[in-house]
Amino acid sequence: MDRRAIPLGRIWGVSIRLDYTWFLVFALLTWALATAYLPYEIALPAAAYWVMGASAAVLFFASVLLHELGHSIVAMRFRIPVHRITLFLFGGIAEIGMEPPSPVAEFLVAIAGPIVSFALAVAFAALAVGAGRVAPVFVLAQYLALINGSLAVFNLIPGFPLDGGRILRAAVWWLTGNQNRATGIAATLGRVTGFIFIGFGLWQAVHGDLGGLWIALLGWFLQRLAAQQLEQQEVHQKDLADMLTGHALGQVSGRGFVRVPAEMTLQELVEMELPNVAARAFLVERNGVVIGLLTWRDVNAVPRSNWRQTPLAEAMTPIIQEQGASLEARPGTPLAVPIPMAAGREHPA
Repeated sequence: MDRRAIPLGRIWGVSIRLDYTWFLVFALLTWALATAYLPYEIALPAAAYWVMGASAAVLFFASVLLHELGHSIVAMRFRIPVHRITLFLFGGIAEIGMEPPSPVAEFLVAIAGPIVSFALAVAFAALAVGAGRVAPVFVLAQYLALINGSLAVFNLIPGFPLDGGRILRAAVWWLTGNQNRATGIAATLGRVTGFIFIGFGLWQAVHGDLGGLWIALLGWFLQRLAAQQLEQQEVHQKDLADMLTGHALGQVSGRGFVRVPAEMTLQELVEMELPNVAARAFLVERNGVVIGLLTWRDVNAVPRSNWRQTPLAEAMTPIIQEQGASLEARPGTPLAVPIPMAAGREHPA
């Protein structure tokens, strides 16, 4: 178990965790609302501002959780494993265990979060209108409508790992049929976006607005996630021969590969419960002998409608064993080892 996160339970089978950095941003948000926002919106006793500020902070993170659950529910509809959702310093991350099987799946998973946030913005706006003369409810609902609308718009910026970057990747993937190229374009724009945030935030800080430091920190976080995806892309381009030639089977197995039977179907593989399955490739064996290597990219290459009847032996990359000790791969086959969705393959809110 990650010692930096507190387990909160499960929703629809998805583990929900609270990273310790959440408490820092919760305290900062409560303080900012109680001292710099609410006193200008409504006249109340000082203690009431802190209660309202804490309530707004909790409801904001509940909104972030719903945003991530939107991603997760759609992902599970496409049989994509969702390991957990973690609330942390910058909002939330849904850790998804494999690449979407198609551009349509990528688009629907990505757009689900902003749709949830827009729906929450409309719901809170309606609550504000209906609150009438109940001023505290009006102020809280108005703030939550604004923050959810801003969350949706921010996430639609077209740069990985934001939802807009994933939507862009889905569009390029659909137009070109090339997932690698689509990922590279989205991740590159993600790095550019991150650097723009860093520059703008530092400019604000230099001109006296220390809130710019938060924007710069967020930009650094975004560009690092995009850079990780580009590094991952380089791994995708390497031949299996470069990765495996000259390494003994025992060495390969020790590098995070999981042995699976050749007769298993792709559907059975996707439904397997494996720790950190997103970071693994699979050694396909028959009668105790390794006959091939299977990556998530191999899985995604098969139409989802055929997963139930397609054995791993048909989707794998065949491997030639030399003297029972080393592996040699068919030239030109990239090794695809997707990492979790958002930082890598995680979904930040």
